[in-house]
Amino acid sequence: MKYLYNTGNKVCAQAIEVELSGEKIAAVKFFGGCEGNHRGIEQLVAGMEIDEVIKRLSGVTCGFRNTSCPDQLACVLAEAKKKLSEQ
Repeated sequence: MKYLYNTGNKVCAQAIEVELSGEKIAAVKFFGGCEGNHRGIEQLVAGMEIDEVIKRLSGVTCGFRNTSCPDQLACVLAEAKKKLSEQ
């Protein structure tokens, strides 16, 4: 199942797409922002459990912002997990 999340200009990435396979992350794609960092995050989280990624990335900040691209990924994963539980 794929989820597309618009970050609403909270961070450098304009959107994040997450593909899930059950409770695991099959793939992540960031649109915009720092390509090198995003590619690294995409590689690191592939195959991980949703809850583990949320636990590790939730609350990470970037500079003066109270959020970050990793934190926004945790947000989209939390939304996706909620939708999965509603099905």
